[in-house]
Amino acid sequence: MLRWPPGVGKTSLGQSIARALGRKFVRVALGGVRDEADIRGFRRTYVGALPGRILQGINRVGSNNPVLMLDEVDKLSSGLQGDPAAALLELLDPEQNRVFVDRYLDIPFDLSRVLFICTANRTDTIPPALLDRMEVLELAGYTETEKLEISRRYLIPRQQEEHGLANRELSISDEAVRRLTRDYTREAGVRNLEREIGALYRKMATRLARGEAIPTHISAEDLDELSGVPRFRKDTLLGEDEVGVATGLAWTPVGGDVLFVEVSVVPGSGQLILTGQLGDVMRESARAAMTYARSRSDALGIPRDFARKHDVHIHVPAGAVPKDGPSAGITIASALISALTGRISRKRVAMTGEITLRGRVLPIGGIKEKFLAAQRMGIRKVIVPQENAPDIREVPTETRNQLEIILVNHMDEVLPHALDAEAEKEGNEGHVQANSSGN
Repeated sequence: MLRWPPGVGKTSLGQSIARALGRKFVRVALGGVRDEADIRGFRRTYVGALPGRILQGINRVGSNNPVLMLDEVDKLSSGLQGDPAAALLELLDPEQNRVFVDRYLDIPFDLSRVLFICTANRTDTIPPALLDRMEVLELAGYTETEKLEISRRYLIPRQQEEHGLANRELSISDEAVRRLTRDYTREAGVRNLEREIGALYRKMATRLARGEAIPTHISAEDLDELSGVPRFRKDTLLGEDEVGVATGLAWTPVGGDVLFVEVSVVPGSGQLILTGQLGDVMRESARAAMTYARSRSDALGIPRDFARKHDVHIHVPAGAVPKDGPSAGITIASALISALTGRISRKRVAMTGEITLRGRVLPIGGIKEKFLAAQRMGIRKVIVPQENAPDIREVPTETRNQLEIILVNHMDEVLPHALDAEAEKEGNEGHVQANSSGN
């Protein structure tokens, strides 16, 4: 099974595999399928009965050993008509699919020669028994250079042809494509990038239809007029370094992402307030970070009684988006210690890793996707757990060369890189003391 973000070419890869093997290619879309009969077929006693989608596809290509792609297997759902995922258990087991019986044919059919390729954006929605029958290959999104090459070879020629401009001398500069990638799309795949390129050619075609002249070359400077205001501005998102805000890296089903953790310490009675639609695991990470900060209060310069006299509010922006997972542990701890000590957090240092009560940094997943997200945002230093060092080899060389990678085993190794050495305000009690005296 291939697990990867949307828009990176699942169908194209399946077709390439079939072409390389000299086999026919069949694609079966499973998104939204909720009837087991779609897989096993309908009994001929029903009006309008048909074979299942598998045998329909094999019959369509006229081959019993095609490359058969089961697309979006993570989008299956069960209903009153049965569970399609249960039917796939037999289908994907080479010891059982030799005698696969479609209810319409009602005779055994040998599917052992079929090469099955499943695709999914995530694996947590796939039943464990079904996932156990698959060899999972995780593919991350494209780098900026890869997107540029894909645009040159495929996207630009295709959009130029589709908009009737194939015979026109109209080119898009490499810098324009790079700017579209950075400021207008920011995605793991190239689906939105193709839309943006198509929008440029549509505007040129519209001008021709009006009898207006069009340029022969679209540069990066022309995008402000043609594509409008950039949707993403990394300088605006990152902003200036400040107290109580740390930059983290997250994995999502659509690729890696950069998130910011904000912490504010206010006079109160010792409450820990968590907002931003945080899941149970992320809430536990926040409590673990809080306990670590309290246990290290003397070494960090935090008053011992801060937990009785202050409330700590931890917020992760984009509050409408649910968030969960343990990988934000050291990010939350860094933002928390920054707010408690008054030390400025370096927002252009991104980090990921799970934290324990004693400050150990544990490994996490999605390293490749997170590194690509950091590169897209323009971050140049990332902090990752030491135990994830083998996973860094999967990151493209181009991305690794642009990032300074810091491997850590303990939270004490994170803080010198994540925070400035001295507090923003004078005094050993840092920001907590300043808040107390100001009220």
